Amino acid sequence: MRIAILYAIGLLFLFPFYIAIVYSIKTPIETAESPLSFPKHISWSNYADAIEASNFFLALRNSVVTTSATVALTILVCSMGAYVIARNNNRFYTFFYYLFMSSIMLPFQVLMFPLYKTWADLHILNTLPGLITSLTGVQIGYFCFLYVGFIKTVPRELEESALLDGASRYRTFFSIIFPLLKPINMTIIVLSALGAWNDFVVSMVLVQKKAVSTLPLVQFQFFGEYTSQVNMAFAAIILSMIPIMIFYGFAQRYIIGGVTAGAVKG
Repeated sequence: MRIAILYAIGLLFLFPFYIAIVYSIKTPIETAESPLSFPKHISWSNYADAIEASNFFLALRNSVVTTSATVALTILVCSMGAYVIARNNNRFYTFFYYLFMSSIMLPFQVLMFPLYKTWADLHILNTLPGLITSLTGVQIGYFCFLYVGFIKTVPRELEESALLDGASRYRTFFSIIFPLLKPINMTIIVLSALGAWNDFVVSMVLVQKKAVSTLPLVQFQFFGEYTSQVNMAFAAIILSMIPIMIFYGFAQRYIIGGVTAGAVKG
């Protein structure tokens, strides 16, 4: 009975993938006649049409640049900020720690209008740097929380020895502390990459030009007010899933280890 329930849950989670794959290789007529059945004739032209209509490779480049820069900036900012907070137990730094934690509960909808106005005044709307900065800011709260918990498990004696030997605070962090953060770094790299790659809401608010559109944004163009190109849309979705799924397949084993290690102390 328990095995049957597990199989049923597994099929339930796989069903959306089946729908996406089947719709991406069907013709509109077959989709309308039998939405759930496997197509009699596979229509690979949906993929070629989706690539051409969405300018897929430009959007792919934008997504790769945005995701890579967001991950690098998130790792640098959050690790350094969390290190300072974790090593200073006073009210000033405790305030910032809880400020970061409170930002986790703040929905982006509260921030999007002030953010849009600020970015417009700074003339960085419809630019990749503006989008990268925003995606990084959205992620900082949660990842600082994870980093603080992990850094508190790192013995202070390691950095104290380095400081006594004359190393600066920056050299101590980058030469001794940062290499020890590999488990949580890998966890945050995976989570940050998934968040940046799949982001739609932040990108939709800050990006309107096709030249800087990411993959989630170009998929949205297949759905209009009066018509929907469902088959092409699902073909574009499948294509956009492939790079991030390959990345996740290589890196997912680090997630549990990093989060568990960071939960030892808090």
